[in-house]
Amino acid sequence: MDLHADVLVIGSGVAGALVAYRTARKGAKVIIMEAGPQVDRVDSVRRFQNAFPKTPESAYAQSEFTPHPETDKPYAFYAQKGSHPFNSTYLRQVGGTTWHWLGSAIRLVPADFRMKSLFSLGVDWPISYADLEPWYCQAEQELEVAGDDRDDLGSPRSAPYPMPPIAQSFLDLAWRNALDESNYKVRPTPQARLSKPSGDRPSCHGSASCIPICPIQAKYDATIHVARAQSFGAMLLNETCANFVECRQDGRVEAVRFVRSDGSTGRVFARIVVVAANGVETPRLLLASICEAFPGGVANRSDQLGRNLMDHPIQLSWALTRQPVWPYRGPGATSGIENFRDLKDRNVNSALRFEIGNEGWSWPKGAPESTARELALGGLRAKALDTALKEQTARHIRVAALTDQLPLASNRVTLDSTQIERTGLPRAAIFYQLDSYTDRALANAKNMHEDMFRRIGVEGFWHKDGAEAAGHIMGTARMGDDPATSVVDKDLRAHGHRNLFLVGAAAFPTGGTANPTLTIAALALRASGAVLSSLTE
Repeated sequence: MDLHADVLVIGSGVAGALVAYRTARKGAKVIIMEAGPQVDRVDSVRRFQNAFPKTPESAYAQSEFTPHPETDKPYAFYAQKGSHPFNSTYLRQVGGTTWHWLGSAIRLVPADFRMKSLFSLGVDWPISYADLEPWYCQAEQELEVAGDDRDDLGSPRSAPYPMPPIAQSFLDLAWRNALDESNYKVRPTPQARLSKPSGDRPSCHGSASCIPICPIQAKYDATIHVARAQSFGAMLLNETCANFVECRQDGRVEAVRFVRSDGSTGRVFARIVVVAANGVETPRLLLASICEAFPGGVANRSDQLGRNLMDHPIQLSWALTRQPVWPYRGPGATSGIENFRDLKDRNVNSALRFEIGNEGWSWPKGAPESTARELALGGLRAKALDTALKEQTARHIRVAALTDQLPLASNRVTLDSTQIERTGLPRAAIFYQLDSYTDRALANAKNMHEDMFRRIGVEGFWHKDGAEAAGHIMGTARMGDDPATSVVDKDLRAHGHRNLFLVGAAAFPTGGTANPTLTIAALALRASGAVLSSLTE
């Protein structure tokens, strides 16, 4: 089966969905190719309710055709090659990983774009914060971000948030009051969830299950823009996996081969191809597309494709307060501490972003189920168990520090050709390690967490040994002006391939400490203009 389009978008997460929507809206013939299935929200909520343990992936059935990595099985999906397992996961389904993202919609700070110039670390972005700022505003409009205009959190703004802020939780206010006289400034977190109804979507009801699923779609997910793209004529091909990019000698992409879950195959011929398949699947597809003209894979003449893999390695800590703070209510996080994201000594110490969790010990311990089990094993039953469970879980708190991991060429995604997926793609192999800069950041965060806990007043506190994964897969197709040291240019067009664009966090030269989705969206919207301009060439 051969198909033809003006624009082929591979991947239906936030980046792909926005590009598809913006180009279809202008009259382009668009095909969205998604490897995974369409997901039924009601079925997924039921699956999550019945799951134990509850992980970010537990709401979603595994596909034999296009499986996804799972948090509790770090060696099952990736071929782990480094000294530290890479445990950030993603979903392969229509809407992508926005189904189980937290919803935090935070901008990078201006210094994040100039790490090399300011701190002699990493690389500079080929664009500045000022270049991206108008697109941040557009991204906030598209995702309907709720935020507090009184504080820009270190990221200057030219437009207000489209939604009033989500109310801070009682737990947030307990943190804020305890830390008010310290250097830790607790502020509301901008979020892509509705604080008031919009269209057919209700406002946030505080279901407390943002990860892995919002049962009422108050939290943004990319199926919203997939549907909008379809309303302008875009064709969605789900359970259809791209497995080879065909290129001419001059670098122009001629077609993309695909295989469907029923075993049928075909090609899409498109004037423009946009790969929006995340920081693992994008290099996986392109590295597998080896031909005589491109023996190292498509978009890889620099040998940078797949390299510079980054996450936001997390120091996770939790405590038992002396007084009730009533967690397990509302969105997973509604406040954070943002004033350590732009330190003057970033040449030595990583910037840090502190996320205050509303979900008690769910992340570190699997609570409240695990707490009930421990109390029952201690001999409590019936009313005594119920009373003790309520008393203890009312005092659960946790904090997570996101660190700024530097790009290392040795941290990379490659292919393990000894294992081939049903799609025809080799298994993703990952070499990943943490350097001394990150190790020092984790140690600093641990000390700061203990200081916070002392100020709050706790009976005990604990730290996760080693870094937790943030689920923020960045850097494997980084942007830059020099084709010798980068994969795409400032418009996210692949060097040497005039009609190929790579959108998503793979394009980030550095990661900062902000959750990446808003920046992904802003860059995708910016790239959409370049895609549309290319259609007129």
